[in-house]
Amino acid sequence: MESFMHFWENIESWQRMAILLGGMAFFWILEGYYPLFRFSFRRYKHAGVNLLFLFTTVVLNILLGSITIAICSWVSKHQIGLLNWLSLPIWANILVALFFMDFFGQYLPHFAMHKVKFMWKFHMIHHSDTKVDVTTGTRHHPGEWIFREATTIIGTLILGLPIGMYFLYRSVSAVFTHFNHANIRVPLWLDKPISWVLVSPNMHKVHHHYKRPYTDTNYANIFSLWDRIFGTFAYEDPKNLQYGLDVLDGKTDENLKYQLRLPFDNTIKTDY
Repeated sequence: MESFMHFWENIESWQRMAILLGGMAFFWILEGYYPLFRFSFRRYKHAGVNLLFLFTTVVLNILLGSITIAICSWVSKHQIGLLNWLSLPIWANILVALFFMDFFGQYLPHFAMHKVKFMWKFHMIHHSDTKVDVTTGTRHHPGEWIFREATTIIGTLILGLPIGMYFLYRSVSAVFTHFNHANIRVPLWLDKPISWVLVSPNMHKVHHHYKRPYTDTNYANIFSLWDRIFGTFAYEDPKNLQYGLDVLDGKTDENLKYQLRLPFDNTIKTDY
């Protein structure tokens, strides 16, 4: 386990990018062979729009992530946080870090973005995609990442997250994002057991249903246990789902200019 953590403590930028793009490419190919839905759309154009959001995400991760990395170094140097105070074996530290960072880095900001109106207006871009596939996981307005990184920093301080754990969490979270959003066909007999503990593809698709209350469920990214603990878990056969948002025109989901302006458009109706 020590050599495993040594890798993450010294991981190169190109290796992190390879994990991000490699995971996306894997599920992109898998979608072609085992699609959940056969959308009648230009797949490359749809991916192109979403990948432009990925570019802004990478840039912001470099800028905001550098702050988080500096905090990781600081808490490790001063032995601050739960992971530094508890004498746990490495494997237990990994589980604790992944479990609680899924809360601080995903569940908490995701829940807030569905409950606070001005935050929801930014998050609507993610939900506006009417053809959810692996590239949808990268579809986030640049402003949304400020919310996510802010709570990630809070989690880093509380846990005393070292740099290696931070990079490990980011990579695991990215792979789960690809897995959960991928337009892949997973039989219910397999998907349901996965969703008992982890976020499965069918489970997350419920979150992308175009109407509430399903839109306001399944906020976690790695561990479905968070949704079960807080009563936000929901499960439905994906055949009964429709993607997008009922307050938006589905024809605008690939209009990049419109999507970037959406958070500032006061004509958009929202119940939040």
